[in-house]
Amino acid sequence: MGMFSFLAGKKDQVEDSSAAGAVSATADASSTSQTPFTAPDAWTSEALTSPKPETRHDALQVGPLDTEQTAEFQGKIVEAIKTVYDPEIPVDIYELGLIYDIIVDAEKRALINMTLTSPACPSAQQLPLEVGFKVKAIPGITDAKVEIVWEPAWTKERMSEAAKLTLGFF
Repeated sequence: MGMFSFLAGKKDQVEDSSAAGAVSATADASSTSQTPFTAPDAWTSEALTSPKPETRHDALQVGPLDTEQTAEFQGKIVEAIKTVYDPEIPVDIYELGLIYDIIVDAEKRALINMTLTSPACPSAQQLPLEVGFKVKAIPGITDAKVEIVWEPAWTKERMSEAAKLTLGFF
């Protein structure tokens, strides 16, 4: 079998000519194929034309602040967040002042409002995901949502004294 063995069923459509086997006009793409190739089901299914609605994590609704639950989990959440570092700055994001609010509702779902140092932050995708995963890993927390907020805008004044010392901002 040669490289063009898939054309084996097309022999009757090939003209007998001295021009090295030119294909006749009847051998167009619309004719039925005699090849062993069959299109995958995905090519003919609705998967390519109408995507299924996906369940997004962003759909998590956190109820109103439960002061008791927030008090119970806030320290643990801060500890988890302090393990998240901006890859460009040797300071954790909590000390950088990127965390604005920590809310835990009665069903132990956490909402963390955070910002970034700038809208063009190269870690804009990675940091919120990492915060969410680490907060969800805390025993007792049922789910977590991280929202990026831009008001108030982050400034160097939001940094802790330790972060300012580490980065030499004094």
